[in-house]
Amino acid sequence: MIAFPRQLATELFNAPLALLPTAVPLALQLLELSARVTADGGAASDIGAGEEWGTPRGRRTEPDCPYDIIAGVAVIPVRGILIQRLGWLWGYSDYYGVSGYDRIRFQLLHALSNPDVEAIIFDVNSPGGQVAACFDLVDTIYNARGIKPIAAILGEDAYSAAFAIASAVDPGRLWVPRTGGTGSVGVIYAHLSIADWLAKTGITPTLITKGAFKGETSEMLKLSEGAMARLQADVDDVGQLFIDTVARNRAMSVTRVADTQAGTFQGAKGVDIGFADAVAAPDDAFRGLLKQLN
Repeated sequence: MIAFPRQLATELFNAPLALLPTAVPLALQLLELSARVTADGGAASDIGAGEEWGTPRGRRTEPDCPYDIIAGVAVIPVRGILIQRLGWLWGYSDYYGVSGYDRIRFQLLHALSNPDVEAIIFDVNSPGGQVAACFDLVDTIYNARGIKPIAAILGEDAYSAAFAIASAVDPGRLWVPRTGGTGSVGVIYAHLSIADWLAKTGITPTLITKGAFKGETSEMLKLSEGAMARLQADVDDVGQLFIDTVARNRAMSVTRVADTQAGTFQGAKGVDIGFADAVAAPDDAFRGLLKQLN
C-alpha cells in the first residue's frame, strides 16, 4: 500500500481554490486516501483509440513519451482534482484521482517540441483544484496558440480550474458532451477549524507569533472577523483574475463572465453562454479536430 502524501492533500485547505464546491468532500477523502499501485502510470485517454485512428491505444512513438499520440495528436489528460505539484506521483495520478499542473505543463512543452505531434488535445474531466500555479499554466497554454493546434475535448466536465485550462485552447476548439459541464468561474476558500474539538478535549492552543496577522488562519483557531475580511479580499482578487482570464481566453466581455456568478452549464447551455464551441461526444469531437487539421 502506498499512502497519498498528506502534505499534498492539505494544500487543498486554508488556501484559495478554483474548485467546484461539491468536490470538497472528494478533496477531504485525499487526507486519508491510500491505494495499491500496480500499473506503469501511463496516460490512458478517454478518447477511443484503435485502428480507426491508425494508432492502437497507448502506443507512443518513443518509449519515454509522456502522453499518448493518436493519429499525430498528443492527448494530455486533465483529470480529477488539480494540484500544483505531483512530483514523484506523476505515474500514479490516475489512481489517486489527481493531476498536477507540473505534469500538464511538462507534457504540453514536450508535445510542442515533438516533431511527431501535429496537434494537442487536453482530455478534460475535472472539478478543478488549486489556484496556485493554475493561471501560470493557463497563460502558457494561451501563449502557445499558433505554434501547433491546441484543443480541449471534455470527457465529461471542466469546472473551475479545469475550465480555466480548457478555456485557453484555440478558438473554436473546445468541445463538451451533451451531459458534460463547463463553468464554475469562481474561487472558494475552505478553512477547516479544529478549535471546538480541541476545546472539548481540554486542549487550549496558544500561538506565539511575531506580526499581528501571523497565525490568524491556523486550523487551531476560529476565524476572527478581521481574518475573514482579509481572506475575502484575497478570494475576491483571485476571483477577478479568474474572470479576466476566461474573458480573454474566450473573447467574452468581463461583465458577461462575471454575470455567470460561478454557475455551471450543461452541454449546449455552455455553448450558449460562450464557454464552449460545440456539443459532441469525445470520439466525434476528435473526428472534428482531425477534419479541421486536414
